Amino acid sequence: MNIVLLGPPGAGKGTQAKKLAEKINLPHIATGDLLRQNVAAGTALGKEAKNYMDKGALVPDTLVSQMLSERFKQPDVKRGFILDGYPRNLAQAQTLDAILKEKGIPLDMVMYLDTSESVIIQRLSGRLVCKGCGANFHVKNMPPRKEMVCDFCGGELYQRSDDNETTIKTRLAVYQKEAGDLINYYAAKGKLERISADADAETVLTKMIKLVERHNDSLKI
Repeated sequence: MNIVLLGPPGAGKGTQAKKLAEKINLPHIATGDLLRQNVAAGTALGKEAKNYMDKGALVPDTLVSQMLSERFKQPDVKRGFILDGYPRNLAQAQTLDAILKEKGIPLDMVMYLDTSESVIIQRLSGRLVCKGCGANFHVKNMPPRKEMVCDFCGGELYQRSDDNETTIKTRLAVYQKEAGDLINYYAAKGKLERISADADAETVLTKMIKLVERHNDSLKI
C-alpha cells in the first residue's frame, strides 16, 4: 500500500509515519532523511545538494524529486511505502504523480492529520530537539528520561528559536496557504482521508491503523 502523509507543523507527521511504518511493515520515506543519506553517502545528488546546504540555501525541488525517484527504484518499496514530508505544495504533488506514473506505482491514499491551532501551539511551544540525532521530545507530552538529555544518543536537547506562539502562527498561515490547493487536489482525486490528530499519539495511531485496514485487508495488524 502506497501512502502519503500530510499535515500542518505540529501534527506529528514524522512520529506517526515512523510508528505506522513499523506497525504495517512498510518503509518510511522522509525527504529530510533522503537528503541526509545522499549527502552522507556522497552520491552525485548528495554532493549537489550539499553545495546548496553549505550556502544556507534551500535544496531545489528538482534535486529532491530526483532523490525520490531513485528511492522508488529500491526493492523494499515493492510492497508499498509511507511518504512523509513531500509533497508540500501543488507543484510537488504533480511532480510526485509524474514520478509514480513513470514507475507504474499507484498512490493508494493520502492521510491528512487535521490538527487545531491551539493543539499545534501547545505541541510546538514545548518541543525539544536533540542537537546530536535530531530526535524530538516534549517538555510535557514526551519528556526525556533525563532533563535536557536525549534518550537515544545522549545529545543535548534544545528548543528551536522559532517554536514560539507568534512564529508558529505565522508558519501555520504560510502552510495553510500552500496546503489548501494540495488538499483540494487529492480530494478531487478521491485519495484524501482526514484524521483528527488533536488526541494523544497512541489514539491517533490507532485511527490511522484502522483506516489502513479498511483500505487493505492484507495489512491487518
